[in-house]
Amino acid sequence: MELRQLRCFVAVAEELHFGRAAERLLLGQPAVSQQVRRLERELKVELFDRSPRYVRLTPAGERFLPAARDVLSAEDAARALAADLAAPAVLRLGTVTGLAERLDLILDTYQRQAPGVRVELQSVPVRERLTRLSDGRLDAAFVRGAIPGNSPELRFLPVWDDELVVVLPARHALAQQPEVDLADLAALPLRLTDRRNNPALVDLVTDACAQAGFRPVLGPAHGALQDTLASIGTGTPMWTVVYAANARLTNSPRVAFRPCRTPLSLPTSLAVRRSAPLPRLLLAACRKTPPSWDDQDS
Repeated sequence: MELRQLRCFVAVAEELHFGRAAERLLLGQPAVSQQVRRLERELKVELFDRSPRYVRLTPAGERFLPAARDVLSAEDAARALAADLAAPAVLRLGTVTGLAERLDLILDTYQRQAPGVRVELQSVPVRERLTRLSDGRLDAAFVRGAIPGNSPELRFLPVWDDELVVVLPARHALAQQPEVDLADLAALPLRLTDRRNNPALVDLVTDACAQAGFRPVLGPAHGALQDTLASIGTGTPMWTVVYAANARLTNSPRVAFRPCRTPLSLPTSLAVRRSAPLPRLLLAACRKTPPSWDDQDS
């Protein structure tokens, strides 16, 4: 009995379709069928009831499925332990802006599981981040939005979506609402960073405005977040967006943070080299969930 036979059996048992199981395993359908047939010959029992219209587990297959999953789980645990034993003394991690308490949660969770590893944070633009990851100067890196360019040597593992909220002058009429419709902002100047600094964010906001039926009136490009919030806080009608994690840490009575009626968010991935062991402890820490905007007083 081989692990690849068990992987094929479990995939077919969960998909109840040889074609979908093959796609999931990145194999050809004949190879998956062959591995399952070999397993059945070795066990001397039929695991699937096959017909032109359906595939379903036989009673023997139903009994065997939990045992097969246990074996594959044990393999995963052994691989994770081997990767942890080979973990470097320093984890060089490329970061993005606006992580706030999420980064604290990730680091706390990771370092409880890997207390002997020192984490070194590097904050650089996304293309430089990926260059450093590709040439080995980083071990992992966060990337928001669409993956820039082709990076066949890298893997991008989805970890969370970063929520965005609208920022308005606290005394503006729209700030009195619990949430904001983007279409209501059409006449107000929008202050965003220059696109070359954060193309994923700028494209997300301008595309969302287009879907709401307007092209935003662009005000001066903002630099530092605090400077932009101070400008909005003067009361001059204008708006911007910030990551909800940053908004939760900002205490200013002069501005108001409001979620969009149609939520805005950017997907974030953990990028790693394909040739390196999967950083399972870091990945698990990244998938810990901090409070959402709805969990906080707005």
